[in-house]
Amino acid sequence: MSVEDPVVITCSISGSLANREQCPAIPYAPAEYAAEARRIVDEGGVMIHIHARTPDGAPSYEVEDFAAITDAIRTEVGAEVIINYSTGAMGVSVSKRIAYLRQLRPEVAALNMGSMNYAKYSAKRKDFVFEAVFANPFSEIIEFLGAMNELAIKPEHECFDIGHVGSLAPLVDMGVLHPPLHVDLVMGVTGGIPPTARNLAHMAENVPQGSHWGVIGISRNQWLLVAAALTLGGSVRVGLEDNFYLPSGEMARSNGELIAKARQLTEDVGRRPATVAEAREILGVRVAEPAAAGGAR
Repeated sequence: MSVEDPVVITCSISGSLANREQCPAIPYAPAEYAAEARRIVDEGGVMIHIHARTPDGAPSYEVEDFAAITDAIRTEVGAEVIINYSTGAMGVSVSKRIAYLRQLRPEVAALNMGSMNYAKYSAKRKDFVFEAVFANPFSEIIEFLGAMNELAIKPEHECFDIGHVGSLAPLVDMGVLHPPLHVDLVMGVTGGIPPTARNLAHMAENVPQGSHWGVIGISRNQWLLVAAALTLGGSVRVGLEDNFYLPSGEMARSNGELIAKARQLTEDVGRRPATVAEAREILGVRVAEPAAAGGAR
């Protein structure tokens, strides 16, 4: 990848942890996801990463909730955006997470590439706000890859540390992972790699040759990492799962505002946002299939 390549701008529309008390713009109901999708597409976003929620905002891993959200988005923006499902979870079986992939067949699905301590630390409290072990053993990664290969779903490899990037090579050698790869470098989670431009460059240098890579910056360090990725030739993800704030410190009123700023930064450094068609070609992603009755695809 180089600065001559168009930039794939992704939006993580709504995570599973944050709520409206923290940020009023977070969508819960399918119609709210659809309205946010329209804002994202209008501002230049070409892929939407989805964590499902019930209409009251609770995190969900049920097929019907993913289907309702996806159908609402597709009704609003059609094939103008690539749909990417989260598969990350703690305490939810792999089979349950594969079930919504099998039933709904998103074009892309995230795949966490290794286990780690996963925490949020408060310097003010001198304590962890929360902390857990985020387990993603190779056996589970391979099980997900088997399903994704069968269903023609493109894996998005989320790497929270340099060792996670290194975990790609043996899976390629085994023949369960097929280049070219789509790799996202996640920075800013306590327990993962610290969010600095030098660390981003180090991780990017270790991504297998010929792969597409982007950055996912967590919290307000996001914008420094977006700028670094753009100058290194990478792509970018923003959105209300990762960060609520614009570079000015003002809380975003929608995902669209975050995407608009990412697009502006892309253009300011002399690069060009990818179109949806270009993003599909760059990532090796199939064209979306129309929704069948009941949300099945």
